[in-house]
Amino acid sequence: MPSTITESSLKRKRVKVPEKSIKRTKPATSDDEDEADQDQDQQAEILQLEDGVLKSKKNYNNITILLDFARDLENPDAAVFATVSLCRVFLRLLASGALSRKPGQSEKEGVVLQWLKGRLAEFKKHLMLLLGDEDAALTALTISMRLLKAETQSAGDRGESNFPKPFLKEIVGILLNNRFEEVQGEFCEKYLGPYADVRFYTFQVFSEILSDSQESTIGVDLFDSVFEMLSFFDSAPETAEEIGSLFVDLPKKKADAVLSVHKQKRQCQSAWLALLRRNPDRQQRKRLLEIMAESIAPWFVQPELLMDFLTDSYDAGGSLSLLALSGLFYLIQSRNLDYPSFYQKLYSLLDSDILHSKHRSKFLRLLDTFLSSTHLPAALVASFIKRLARLCLNAPPSAIVAVIPWIYNLFKRHPLCTFMIHRVIRDAEEKATIEDQGMADPFNEKEEDPMQTKAIDSCLWEVVQLQSHYHPNVATIAKIISEQFTKQWYNMEDFLDHSYNSLVEAELSKSVKKPPVVEFMIPKRVFLPNDPSSGVEDSLFVKLWDFE
Repeated sequence: MPSTITESSLKRKRVKVPEKSIKRTKPATSDDEDEADQDQDQQAEILQLEDGVLKSKKNYNNITILLDFARDLENPDAAVFATVSLCRVFLRLLASGALSRKPGQSEKEGVVLQWLKGRLAEFKKHLMLLLGDEDAALTALTISMRLLKAETQSAGDRGESNFPKPFLKEIVGILLNNRFEEVQGEFCEKYLGPYADVRFYTFQVFSEILSDSQESTIGVDLFDSVFEMLSFFDSAPETAEEIGSLFVDLPKKKADAVLSVHKQKRQCQSAWLALLRRNPDRQQRKRLLEIMAESIAPWFVQPELLMDFLTDSYDAGGSLSLLALSGLFYLIQSRNLDYPSFYQKLYSLLDSDILHSKHRSKFLRLLDTFLSSTHLPAALVASFIKRLARLCLNAPPSAIVAVIPWIYNLFKRHPLCTFMIHRVIRDAEEKATIEDQGMADPFNEKEEDPMQTKAIDSCLWEVVQLQSHYHPNVATIAKIISEQFTKQWYNMEDFLDHSYNSLVEAELSKSVKKPPVVEFMIPKRVFLPNDPSSGVEDSLFVKLWDFE
């Protein structure tokens, strides 16, 4: 039995449909009135032809006339009206069994049946042409899906119920090749999302269309269309209640297969794999990796099939490596993926651009997860702390205010690393040498192996420098490393999403108790030299530039 759609049904994205502009109507003229009368006459004729078909088999030839009206490009209003009329005709014929072969049927009736099937095929071709026209595509989509449903029900009455996948493949193929966002959104919202059978066979169609392509890569429009429709769902179904209902009535055996969570996921997995095998370019890879852990990997019955794609992306470097991290973590967590030299590769991502990247917050969240284990060597954790502290010297304030609490949490989690902020030198001679000559930092920032950087033997002098930062918020938060560690830990979510805008707003929203003193003495001249007899020294501007 078809399942019902509940409030907890499969989550899917809302498609924004652009509003159509309202055109102002012009005052009617005599020519307009003549055209309106002509349209009304044509519509009346179309309705009369439709009524004749439904009343008697002798009027079946009216279908050919209606098809001619529907193909009339010079009169689009009448064409659409005739198309809707033909839809009603064929729906009635399918429901009455006029398009089905019956036992004991005469040769003459068989000829009529074949003729009707030929006209139905012509009507379908006409609908596919309309589906490729943006103005008529929404109407054509609605009619096509009603016809698809009626065909299945007609076959079901004969005990031969099969989902009309070839017709669905034609519909989906037109939708993919024409980037009509409103029409694609309508298909996703009304059919792909709510109905399990439409979703099941659409996934199959995606796999077939992508596999049929002979080229090693696919066009941008085809990739975008398949990607948008596959990523329509925010999450994968986990229970039968989330699957949805059936659009058409299928036999119990086929319905059970369509309503199976496992088989739904397997079909979606095949569709995603077909897309991944089409050699997406760098920008397309980024789009795939951005939703990998949330919207792609949960659909996979065998997530390990994503290993090659994710590891190749992770090894590519740059922003691709950052985006591939979440997908790799999903595989490590769910399938115990063993990535060789994982922490060495992770350490290599800490370059001069990482704290300026728009993916910084996501990366720091994952980095915090990867370094959360208390069984990690202190030397390895110290290398990450030292490297990020060094990068903070040239980082924006919004990044520094997130890194400092992260370092604090790592010190609480890995107490052996606290030698980096407090190391007592017991050798008096060595202590005197350091006080007189200073100390060379033993940290080797060019070393690629985090176990060999000697960061554990270094100190966090970078944090001391940050305590004198020009931004007061940075200077304040940097001082927590020099104070007693009385706080258990900091919630990273309070700091990760800071930006220049949020920091400026925080400063502007503060109530000023006392106006700050900008000049202890108000100068009489700023850009011009003072009178020599006044004894007042000229400003720095006058000394550096001549404004006269």
